[in-house]
Amino acid sequence: MTPPKIFITRLIPDPGLLLVKENFQADIWPHELPPTRVQLIERSRHVEGLLCTLTERVDAELMDVMGPQLKVISSMSVGVDHIDVAAATARKIPVGNTPGVLTDATADQAFALLLAAARRITEAERFVRAGRWVTWIPNLLLGADLAGATLGIIGFGRIGQAVAKRAQGFDMRVIYYSPSAQPAYGAQPVGLDSLLRESDFISLHVPLTAETKHLVNADFLAKMKPNAILINTTRGPVLDQEALYQALKTKQIQAAALDVTDPEPLPMNSPLLELENCLIVPHLGSASKKTRDMMSLLAAQNLVAGLKGERLPNCVNPQVY
Repeated sequence: MTPPKIFITRLIPDPGLLLVKENFQADIWPHELPPTRVQLIERSRHVEGLLCTLTERVDAELMDVMGPQLKVISSMSVGVDHIDVAAATARKIPVGNTPGVLTDATADQAFALLLAAARRITEAERFVRAGRWVTWIPNLLLGADLAGATLGIIGFGRIGQAVAKRAQGFDMRVIYYSPSAQPAYGAQPVGLDSLLRESDFISLHVPLTAETKHLVNADFLAKMKPNAILINTTRGPVLDQEALYQALKTKQIQAAALDVTDPEPLPMNSPLLELENCLIVPHLGSASKKTRDMMSLLAAQNLVAGLKGERLPNCVNPQVY
Protein backbone atom coordinates (compact mmCIF):
# COMPACT_ATOMS: atom_id res chain seq x y z
CA MET A 1 0.00 0.00 0.00
CA THR A 2 1.31 3.46 -0.90
CA PRO A 3 1.86 5.56 2.26
CA PRO A 4 -0.26 8.71 2.53
CA LYS A 5 1.30 11.95 1.38
CA ILE A 6 1.56 14.46 4.24
CA PHE A 7 2.87 18.02 4.37
CA ILE A 8 3.86 19.72 7.62
CA THR A 9 4.29 23.41 6.88
CA ARG A 10 6.67 24.30 9.73
CA LEU A 11 9.28 22.59 11.88
CA ILE A 12 7.10 22.00 14.94
CA PRO A 13 8.39 20.85 18.38
CA ASP A 14 9.57 17.26 18.77
CA PRO A 15 6.55 15.69 20.54
CA GLY A 16 4.35 16.25 17.50
CA LEU A 17 7.01 15.46 14.94
CA LEU A 18 7.92 12.19 16.65
CA LEU A 19 4.28 11.07 16.77
CA VAL A 20 3.83 11.73 13.05
CA LYS A 21 7.09 9.97 12.20
CA GLU A 22 6.08 6.94 14.27
CA ASN A 23 3.00 6.50 12.12
CA PHE A 24 3.77 7.97 8.68
CA GLN A 25 6.38 9.54 6.45
CA ALA A 26 5.92 13.27 6.03
CA ASP A 27 7.27 16.13 3.94
CA ILE A 28 8.37 18.69 6.53
CA TRP A 29 9.16 22.30 5.66
CA PRO A 30 12.63 22.81 7.24
CA HIS A 31 13.08 26.59 7.13
CA GLU A 32 12.52 29.25 9.80
CA LEU A 33 10.41 31.37 7.45
CA PRO A 34 7.09 29.83 6.35
CA PRO A 35 6.58 28.72 2.76
CA THR A 36 5.46 31.37 0.32
CA ARG A 37 2.05 30.95 -1.26
CA VAL A 38 3.63 29.43 -4.38
CA GLN A 39 5.72 27.05 -2.29
CA LEU A 40 2.73 26.10 -0.15
CA ILE A 41 0.66 25.26 -3.20
CA GLU A 42 3.46 23.24 -4.80
CA ARG A 43 4.26 21.18 -1.69
CA SER A 44 0.57 20.58 -0.88
CA ARG A 45 -0.40 19.01 -4.20
CA HIS A 46 -2.30 15.74 -3.77
CA VAL A 47 -1.66 15.42 -0.02
CA GLU A 48 -3.96 13.38 2.22
CA GLY A 49 -3.03 15.30 5.35
CA LEU A 50 -1.90 18.86 6.10
CA LEU A 51 -0.48 20.07 9.41
CA CYS A 52 -0.22 23.85 9.32
CA THR A 53 0.22 26.83 11.61
CA LEU A 54 -1.42 30.26 11.73
CA THR A 55 1.09 31.62 9.19
CA GLU A 56 -0.43 29.62 6.32
CA ARG A 57 -3.67 30.58 4.58
CA VAL A 58 -5.63 27.42 3.90
CA ASP A 59 -8.47 28.43 1.60
CA ALA A 60 -10.67 26.75 -1.00
CA GLU A 61 -8.00 27.22 -3.69
CA LEU A 62 -5.43 25.33 -1.64
CA MET A 63 -7.93 22.59 -0.77
CA ASP A 64 -8.63 22.10 -4.47
CA VAL A 65 -4.88 21.84 -5.11
CA MET A 66 -4.59 19.22 -2.38
CA GLY A 67 -7.32 17.27 -4.11
CA PRO A 68 -10.33 15.08 -3.30
CA GLN A 69 -8.21 12.55 -1.40
CA LEU A 70 -7.52 15.11 1.38
CA LYS A 71 -8.58 13.56 4.69
CA VAL A 72 -7.61 16.08 7.36
CA ILE A 73 -6.37 19.61 8.03
CA SER A 74 -4.72 20.06 11.42
CA SER A 75 -3.56 23.41 12.74
CA MET A 76 -1.11 23.97 15.58
CA SER A 77 -3.24 26.79 16.97
CA VAL A 78 -6.48 27.44 18.79
CA GLY A 79 -7.74 30.04 16.35
CA VAL A 80 -8.56 28.84 12.85
CA ASP A 81 -9.28 32.16 11.14
CA HIS A 82 -6.45 31.29 8.69
CA ILE A 83 -8.48 28.29 7.49
CA ASP A 84 -11.67 28.47 5.43
CA VAL A 85 -13.55 26.10 7.72
CA ALA A 86 -16.75 26.43 5.68
CA ALA A 87 -14.90 25.32 2.53
CA ALA A 88 -13.42 22.37 4.41
CA THR A 89 -16.81 21.41 5.81
CA ALA A 90 -18.37 21.52 2.34
CA ARG A 91 -15.68 19.06 1.24
CA LYS A 92 -16.27 16.83 4.32
CA ILE A 93 -12.76 17.53 5.59
CA PRO A 94 -12.35 17.66 9.38
CA VAL A 95 -10.31 20.58 10.71
CA GLY A 96 -8.39 20.13 13.96
CA ASN A 97 -7.06 22.69 16.42
CA THR A 98 -5.25 22.70 19.79
CA PRO A 99 -7.55 24.17 22.46
CA GLY A 100 -7.07 24.22 26.21
CA VAL A 101 -3.33 23.71 26.49
CA LEU A 102 -2.32 27.33 25.86
CA THR A 103 -4.78 28.98 28.26
CA ASP A 104 -2.35 29.54 31.10
CA ALA A 105 0.60 30.54 28.91
CA THR A 106 -1.46 33.13 27.03
CA ALA A 107 -3.01 34.47 30.24
CA ASP A 108 0.50 34.77 31.70
CA GLN A 109 1.58 36.69 28.61
CA ALA A 110 -1.38 39.04 28.84
CA PHE A 111 -0.60 39.76 32.46
CA ALA A 112 3.10 40.15 31.74
CA LEU A 113 2.27 42.77 29.11
CA LEU A 114 -0.16 44.46 31.50
CA LEU A 115 2.52 44.72 34.20
CA ALA A 116 5.22 45.80 31.77
CA ALA A 117 3.04 48.56 30.32
CA ALA A 118 1.77 49.66 33.74
CA ARG A 119 5.28 49.99 35.20
CA ARG A 120 6.90 51.12 31.92
CA ILE A 121 9.44 48.30 32.04
CA THR A 122 10.65 48.47 28.45
CA GLU A 123 10.98 52.26 28.61
CA ALA A 124 13.01 51.93 31.81
CA GLU A 125 15.27 49.26 30.31
CA ARG A 126 15.97 51.47 27.28
CA PHE A 127 16.62 54.40 29.65
CA VAL A 128 19.37 52.43 31.40
CA ARG A 129 20.98 51.10 28.21
CA ALA A 130 21.08 54.62 26.78
CA GLY A 131 23.26 55.73 29.71
CA ARG A 132 20.63 58.12 31.05
CA TRP A 133 20.48 56.67 34.59
CA VAL A 134 22.60 59.16 36.56
CA THR A 135 20.70 59.39 39.85
CA TRP A 136 17.43 58.52 41.60
CA ILE A 137 14.74 60.91 40.35
CA PRO A 138 11.43 61.39 42.24
CA ASN A 139 9.32 61.73 39.12
CA LEU A 140 11.14 59.32 36.80
CA LEU A 141 8.98 56.97 34.69
CA LEU A 142 6.00 56.96 37.03
CA GLY A 143 3.65 54.11 36.21
CA ALA A 144 0.17 52.87 37.08
CA ASP A 145 -0.88 50.94 40.19
CA LEU A 146 -2.73 47.63 39.85
CA ALA A 147 -4.16 47.34 43.35
CA GLY A 148 -7.63 48.84 43.35
CA ALA A 149 -7.58 49.42 39.58
CA THR A 150 -10.33 48.12 37.29
CA LEU A 151 -9.46 45.51 34.68
CA GLY A 152 -11.92 45.15 31.82
CA ILE A 153 -11.82 41.87 29.90
CA ILE A 154 -13.46 41.65 26.47
CA GLY A 155 -14.14 38.01 25.69
CA PHE A 156 -14.57 35.82 28.78
CA GLY A 157 -13.70 32.36 27.55
CA ARG A 158 -10.94 30.19 28.96
CA ILE A 159 -8.14 32.73 28.53
CA GLY A 160 -10.21 35.72 29.64
CA GLN A 161 -11.20 33.85 32.80
CA ALA A 162 -7.59 32.86 33.46
CA VAL A 163 -6.61 36.54 33.26
CA ALA A 164 -9.39 37.36 35.74
CA LYS A 165 -8.03 34.68 38.07
CA ARG A 166 -4.58 36.27 37.98
CA ALA A 167 -6.03 39.71 38.64
CA GLN A 168 -7.41 38.48 41.96
CA GLY A 169 -3.88 38.26 43.31
CA PHE A 170 -3.33 41.93 42.54
CA ASP A 171 -6.52 43.09 44.29
CA MET A 172 -7.99 44.38 41.05
CA ARG A 173 -11.66 44.90 40.36
CA VAL A 174 -12.53 42.82 37.28
CA ILE A 175 -15.40 43.43 34.88
CA TYR A 176 -16.01 41.76 31.56
CA TYR A 177 -18.01 42.04 28.36
CA SER A 178 -18.98 38.69 26.87
CA PRO A 179 -22.75 38.30 26.42
CA SER A 180 -22.92 34.51 26.74
CA ALA A 181 -20.34 33.97 29.51
CA GLN A 182 -21.16 33.33 33.15
CA PRO A 183 -19.38 35.20 35.99
CA ALA A 184 -16.21 33.63 37.40
CA TYR A 185 -13.31 34.62 39.66
CA GLY A 186 -15.20 37.58 41.05
CA ALA A 187 -15.57 39.25 37.65
CA GLN A 188 -18.83 41.03 36.94
CA PRO A 189 -20.55 41.30 33.54
CA VAL A 190 -21.17 44.79 32.15
CA GLY A 191 -22.09 46.37 28.84
CA LEU A 192 -19.30 47.32 26.46
CA ASP A 193 -19.71 51.07 26.94
CA SER A 194 -19.60 50.66 30.72
CA LEU A 195 -16.45 48.59 30.45
CA LEU A 196 -14.74 51.20 28.28
CA ARG A 197 -15.81 53.99 30.62
CA GLU A 198 -14.72 52.28 33.85
CA SER A 199 -11.59 50.27 33.01
CA ASP A 200 -8.03 51.31 33.83
CA PHE A 201 -6.78 48.29 31.87
CA ILE A 202 -8.53 46.54 28.99
CA SER A 203 -7.46 43.07 27.82
CA LEU A 204 -8.79 41.63 24.56
CA HIS A 205 -9.65 37.92 24.31
CA VAL A 206 -12.15 37.58 21.47
CA PRO A 207 -11.64 35.34 18.41
CA LEU A 208 -11.16 37.02 15.06
CA THR A 209 -14.44 37.00 13.14
CA ALA A 210 -16.16 39.34 10.73
CA GLU A 211 -17.88 40.91 13.75
CA THR A 212 -14.70 41.41 15.81
CA LYS A 213 -12.44 42.74 13.04
CA HIS A 214 -11.53 46.31 14.05
CA LEU A 215 -13.62 46.00 17.19
CA VAL A 216 -11.08 48.40 18.62
CA ASN A 217 -11.56 51.45 16.42
CA ALA A 218 -11.53 55.23 16.86
CA ASP A 219 -14.96 55.21 18.52
CA PHE A 220 -13.91 52.43 20.92
CA LEU A 221 -10.71 54.26 21.87
CA ALA A 222 -12.52 57.57 22.36
CA LYS A 223 -14.67 55.96 25.06
CA MET A 224 -11.67 54.73 27.08
CA LYS A 225 -10.24 56.58 30.06
CA PRO A 226 -7.22 58.81 29.30
CA ASN A 227 -5.13 56.82 31.79
CA ALA A 228 -6.22 53.46 30.36
CA ILE A 229 -3.84 50.79 29.04
CA LEU A 230 -4.90 48.40 26.26
CA ILE A 231 -3.54 44.83 25.96
CA ASN A 232 -4.06 42.62 22.91
CA THR A 233 -3.04 38.94 22.91
CA THR A 234 -5.76 37.65 20.57
CA ARG A 235 -5.40 38.56 16.85
CA GLY A 236 -3.97 41.67 15.23
CA PRO A 237 -6.96 42.57 13.02
CA VAL A 238 -9.22 42.90 16.07
CA LEU A 239 -7.55 46.27 16.44
CA ASP A 240 -7.45 49.17 13.96
CA GLN A 241 -3.76 50.07 14.22
CA GLU A 242 -4.11 53.50 12.57
CA ALA A 243 -6.76 54.45 15.14
CA LEU A 244 -4.55 53.10 17.93
CA TYR A 245 -1.57 55.10 16.69
CA GLN A 246 -3.57 58.33 16.75
CA ALA A 247 -4.92 57.57 20.23
CA LEU A 248 -1.46 56.84 21.62
CA LYS A 249 0.28 59.73 19.87
CA THR A 250 -2.26 62.27 21.14
CA LYS A 251 -2.31 60.65 24.63
CA GLN A 252 -6.01 59.89 24.24
CA ILE A 253 -5.12 56.70 26.10
CA GLN A 254 -2.01 56.11 28.18
CA ALA A 255 -0.43 53.06 26.57
CA ALA A 256 -0.87 49.81 24.67
CA ALA A 257 0.87 46.44 24.80
CA LEU A 258 0.52 44.18 21.76
CA ASP A 259 1.46 40.52 21.39
CA VAL A 260 -0.18 40.44 17.94
CA THR A 261 -0.24 42.86 15.02
CA ASP A 262 -1.68 43.24 11.53
CA PRO A 263 0.25 42.20 9.53
CA GLU A 264 2.70 39.90 11.24
CA PRO A 265 5.54 40.58 11.38
CA LEU A 266 4.91 44.29 11.84
CA PRO A 267 6.78 46.27 9.14
CA MET A 268 9.73 48.22 10.49
CA ASN A 269 8.26 51.43 9.06
CA SER A 270 5.09 51.08 11.14
CA PRO A 271 4.46 54.34 13.03
CA LEU A 272 3.59 52.31 16.12
CA LEU A 273 7.30 51.53 16.51
CA GLU A 274 8.01 55.24 16.94
CA LEU A 275 5.94 55.46 20.12
CA GLU A 276 7.41 55.05 23.61
CA ASN A 277 3.96 54.18 24.98
CA CYS A 278 3.42 51.19 22.67
CA LEU A 279 5.01 47.89 23.71
CA ILE A 280 5.14 45.27 20.93
CA VAL A 281 6.37 41.67 21.12
CA PRO A 282 6.39 38.99 18.35
CA HIS A 283 3.28 36.86 19.03
CA LEU A 284 4.58 35.00 22.08
CA GLY A 285 1.29 34.25 23.82
CA SER A 286 1.73 30.48 23.80
CA ALA A 287 5.53 30.57 23.76
CA SER A 288 6.45 28.42 26.72
CA LYS A 289 8.29 25.13 26.17
CA LYS A 290 5.60 23.00 27.81
CA THR A 291 2.77 24.72 25.95
CA ARG A 292 4.30 24.56 22.48
CA ASP A 293 5.23 20.90 23.04
CA MET A 294 1.61 20.13 23.94
CA MET A 295 0.28 22.12 20.98
CA SER A 296 2.49 20.17 18.58
CA LEU A 297 1.35 16.89 20.12
CA LEU A 298 -2.35 17.76 19.86
CA ALA A 299 -1.89 18.89 16.26
CA ALA A 300 -0.14 15.62 15.44
CA GLN A 301 -2.84 13.57 17.19
CA ASN A 302 -5.48 15.28 15.05
CA LEU A 303 -3.46 14.62 11.90
CA VAL A 304 -2.82 10.96 12.68
CA ALA A 305 -6.46 10.33 13.65
CA GLY A 306 -7.71 11.91 10.43
CA LEU A 307 -5.33 9.88 8.28
CA LYS A 308 -6.44 6.69 10.01
CA GLY A 309 -10.09 7.53 9.40
CA GLU A 310 -10.75 8.14 13.09
CA ARG A 311 -12.56 11.05 14.69
CA LEU A 312 -10.26 13.98 15.48
CA PRO A 313 -9.67 14.49 19.23
CA ASN A 314 -10.20 18.23 18.71
CA CYS A 315 -12.38 19.06 15.71
CA VAL A 316 -13.73 22.54 14.97
CA ASN A 317 -16.28 21.31 12.40
CA PRO A 318 -17.75 18.11 13.90
CA GLN A 319 -20.70 18.35 11.51
CA VAL A 320 -18.47 16.58 8.92
CA TYR A 321 -19.14 13.42 10.89
